[in-house]
Amino acid sequence: MDTSDLFASCRKGDVGRVRGPTGRPGAPRWDPGTPLPWLQPTDGRALLSLGARCEANTFDGERCLYGALSDPIRRALRDYKQVTASCRRRDYYDDFLQRLLEQGIHSDVVFVIHGKSFRAHRCVLGARSAYFANMLDTKWKGRSVVALRHPLINPVAFGALLQYLYTGRLDVGVEHVSDCERLAKQCQLWDLLGDLEAKCEKVSEFVASKPGTCVKVLTIEPPPADPRLREDLALLADCALPPELRGDLGELPFPCPDGFNSCPDVCFRVAGCSFLCHKAFFCGRSDYFRALLEDHFRENEEPAASGDPPVVTLQGISPEVFTHVLYYVYSDRTELPPEAAYDVLSVADMYLLPGLKRLCGRSLAQLLDEDSVVGVWRVAKLFRLARLEDQCTEFMAKVIEKVGRGGGQVGVAEGGPGTQDELRPCEDFCLVSIMWILGFQNHI
Repeated sequence: MDTSDLFASCRKGDVGRVRGPTGRPGAPRWDPGTPLPWLQPTDGRALLSLGARCEANTFDGERCLYGALSDPIRRALRDYKQVTASCRRRDYYDDFLQRLLEQGIHSDVVFVIHGKSFRAHRCVLGARSAYFANMLDTKWKGRSVVALRHPLINPVAFGALLQYLYTGRLDVGVEHVSDCERLAKQCQLWDLLGDLEAKCEKVSEFVASKPGTCVKVLTIEPPPADPRLREDLALLADCALPPELRGDLGELPFPCPDGFNSCPDVCFRVAGCSFLCHKAFFCGRSDYFRALLEDHFRENEEPAASGDPPVVTLQGISPEVFTHVLYYVYSDRTELPPEAAYDVLSVADMYLLPGLKRLCGRSLAQLLDEDSVVGVWRVAKLFRLARLEDQCTEFMAKVIEKVGRGGGQVGVAEGGPGTQDELRPCEDFCLVSIMWILGFQNHI
């Protein structure tokens, strides 16, 4: 079935023809969610059950919701497994880094050790290790394939070393621990070397206290809330900032070292400012940018000078707001003042960055007071920030109890009883709060 037949069948509600003789949807492999907005709710659920995708916070899913022909179709698409396991994993920073290592998306260097190949990213290696930063800019500069033939370099240990550089975690058989320690010394990874020595000591004590116990794998995990990995990768955001914005941030806690080349492969131009970034991070963290840079929207790229990365102009965003997006993409963190949260929230929703939306929600929660809570609640509902909605509800309940005791009146001007117009905000506030408490939020 070609695309035109598929759309015609969707319009008519002919699910049998959409299924095809094999019982599977006949949608094109490159775009399995396209027909969904054209189907009636019942037929749409049938196609979803056959494997069509409409996941929240993904490019294809959001396009389906935007293009739905009616509100009932849109609600049916949202209600059917709106957030899947794969969608939740995309928002986890650690899982993103693990996928970046395993899949080698947009990798720009390959290490070959005794016949085994490892794809990697210069930006990650340089940010995490001063040794790699120096070698990639000198001896290995311009080389897409680096062959390491020294007999003391163990491929298993090198793979474990890459795992540590990307994720902060290391899993290696005990027989390869000495090889890992040798590589850690060579690459000047003193934190890793210290962790290996401490872990080996603990394992030895454990084996000595439990006769007959055999430990085959040694695992190193970063302590909870360990900032080292995020701080190292935030260096890439520091280097991506245009010079005209670095002064506004004051003294950077992790300034770019002299001569450090982050090897950017894309330039985002925002209101005349150029941000030198990396496709691996933006495509891996956001389906919006993946579609923009990899899919059929690549015509947005502008021709670049020889040797320079391609330029992509972003509209409808200020350099200051994009700076918050930049630091979130690279380090999963950004210093977000409450007064900037509204602008960043709108952009985070457009760029399909649910984690950044939640950071905005935490920042907006700091603004809650009697005058702002209704507006914040409406924003939380619009952008589907469930936690912020709950916080607004709890705040409303507390304030209503306070007003009920005669402790004050919301919306009444100080120094006077207030006119009827001045009391309307209070009435609106109380009505919204009471309806939420009674469970009628869907009627607001």
